[in-house]
Amino acid sequence: MRQATIERKTTETRIRVTVALDGKGHYQVDSGIGFLDHMLEQLSRHSLIDLSLKAEGDLHIDAHHTTEDSAIAIGQALAQALGERTGICRYGDALIPMDETLTRVALDLSNRPYLVWKVAFSADRLGSMDTELFREWFQAFAQAAGITLHVETLYGTNNHHIVESCFKGLARALRQAITVDPRKGDAVPSTKGTLGGSL
Repeated sequence: MRQATIERKTTETRIRVTVALDGKGHYQVDSGIGFLDHMLEQLSRHSLIDLSLKAEGDLHIDAHHTTEDSAIAIGQALAQALGERTGICRYGDALIPMDETLTRVALDLSNRPYLVWKVAFSADRLGSMDTELFREWFQAFAQAAGITLHVETLYGTNNHHIVESCFKGLARALRQAITVDPRKGDAVPSTKGTLGGSL
């Protein structure tokens, strides 16, 4: 089973995450931030990655540390569950419509973290969450998981739809990329024989 558990404890947050890559999209999520929980549930359901997350953070200050550290812990768990990344499809992409919004996500499980984020919001907050924190979540997740990640909202006006299409796009692209291709066996999907490092 490709699964992993990460526990992250700092002076700001205490987080425990378990992921199972070959799951059915079951989730149990409690970050203390309602809107973030809703997005992580979408991530699990549409990627078919089972996700358990329990976070306690300094929400009396703001949601920044809990948001960022949750992404780090999930990313680290994903990276650990992938192991040497042998046999995987490696690449994934998705074009996600949500009413008036259309978002494109493309990713490479390259072990070379990089984020391109072309997403704009017309409101400062969604629920209790600052909209600027969504970029922080995707940045921290890509960095911790070792993912080259491009997220672009092509158009849209409703901020809830924009964010949700980004998470659903990530989920569907991950679902493709983590899939084991039976034709690849235990080969690393790179002519270098390893993922990461220089191009």
